[in-house]
Amino acid sequence: VLGDHVKQKGSNITGERLRIDFSHNEKLSDEQRVEVERIVNETIRDSLPMIKTTMPKDEAERLGAEQEFGQKYPDMVSVYSLGPKDATAENPKLDRAFSIEFCGGPHVSNTNQIHGTFKITKEKASSAGVRRIRGVLERT
Repeated sequence: VLGDHVKQKGSNITGERLRIDFSHNEKLSDEQRVEVERIVNETIRDSLPMIKTTMPKDEAERLGAEQEFGQKYPDMVSVYSLGPKDATAENPKLDRAFSIEFCGGPHVSNTNQIHGTFKITKEKASSAGVRRIRGVLERT
């Protein structure tokens, strides 16, 4: 929604809420905010599998897996990929994944385990060139 320059700079996620920091220089427009919420909620509804794959760090980097800025990773890393629908642990189909990230988890095993509608509750500057969004699941 915001462009290829956007990279995750930090996060804090619990079962009740999330906070994501990301590189971007300006406030999200109302249209951008609505589009981010639409994409997240559509992805939840698509019932996509979340697959954990352990692999060498350099292989994950070659795949373009997102890394948290400033984080130190070991030689072997856990990479979580979301989708496609027919992905499995044996064949994660990383070339067709919606997203691939270095991460320690925990995660749902499928987006169909997420019950509710994602809503951004706040968006603000965190530091120079970094924005922060806070969001929740509105239970349905």
